[in-house]
Amino acid sequence: MRSHSRPRTSAATTGLRRGAAFPALAGVGIAAMLGLAACTPTGDTGGDADGEAVSLDSVSLIAPADPGGGWDQTARAMSEVLTSEDLVGSAPVENIPGAGGTVGLASLANERDPATLMVMGLVMVGAVETNASDVRIEDVTPIAKLTEEALVLVVPASSPYKTTEDLVDAIVEDGAAISVTGGSAGGADHILAGMLLTEAGVDPADIPSTLNYIPNAGGGEAVTMLLGNTVQAGISGVGEFVEQIEAGELRALAVSSPEPVELLPDTPTLIEEGYDVELTNWRGVVAPTEASDADIEALTTLVTEMHDSEGWAATLEERGWADAFLVGDEFQTFLDGNIAEVTETLKTIGLVES
Repeated sequence: MRSHSRPRTSAATTGLRRGAAFPALAGVGIAAMLGLAACTPTGDTGGDADGEAVSLDSVSLIAPADPGGGWDQTARAMSEVLTSEDLVGSAPVENIPGAGGTVGLASLANERDPATLMVMGLVMVGAVETNASDVRIEDVTPIAKLTEEALVLVVPASSPYKTTEDLVDAIVEDGAAISVTGGSAGGADHILAGMLLTEAGVDPADIPSTLNYIPNAGGGEAVTMLLGNTVQAGISGVGEFVEQIEAGELRALAVSSPEPVELLPDTPTLIEEGYDVELTNWRGVVAPTEASDADIEALTTLVTEMHDSEGWAATLEERGWADAFLVGDEFQTFLDGNIAEVTETLKTIGLVES
């Protein structure tokens, strides 16, 4: 049992977990769409005068973070599958890091080439709020939700903290002396840290002063900080830390999914550790603001074909990513609900002003 306790916050007030991280929507597929014209994207428009979409001989992918993190991994995995499955001739990846992905979001909003997809997800939803971004996710064009992934709480192998309780108690008692690194401020990692402290009895209003959270722009930076013992703990997607965990360089304390994950079968869940907290990080792709209906159809077709390929199925298994495919109205409905829910949760745990 934890030494710091208070009545648990209900599902209605947290908005995340308490049964499920987000509303559970069934994955859906769409039939392959036909009739694309055999021409190459111009970079200025995605269709002809009649609104017919260009064929996607190539597609540009944006990872709005530094190399090494989950968005970068997703973009590069997409590039590999799209080209190896001969769905496009080329799929170059560009990194545009900064401010929890909102720098990349602003770039996408101004992008004139419709044959462009940017990886995004829960982290960006939170970053838009914590950074008071002028450009919002609602300003670009949703294409598909792709994956979900559990987060993992880790410490360096030499850390004195052997359990989640050890670490959380130390943060509650020592405050800013214990530093925790994770992705961008207001993202999934930051939200999870705030939820843990709320569960431990910290008043949400005191979380910003209690939690010494050090954001980073990519998984590679977090690993460097942890292995250099410049921070005491880290939170990120399982895929970003699993190599160091398996090598014995990092110790996994708990995962944030409702059940243990396949890549870390011996690591307990936060629920098993006594914390009623569950959160999975989702990722998807969006297109430029000015994408036409025909462009959206072409991009949706391309991403659907990628999702249905053997190469993508193998990637999901290798990376430990859960298939969470949604397109069209289903993705739009999920996204609208997620934005509202994350915004409320950030207020509840004191990371943005009410």
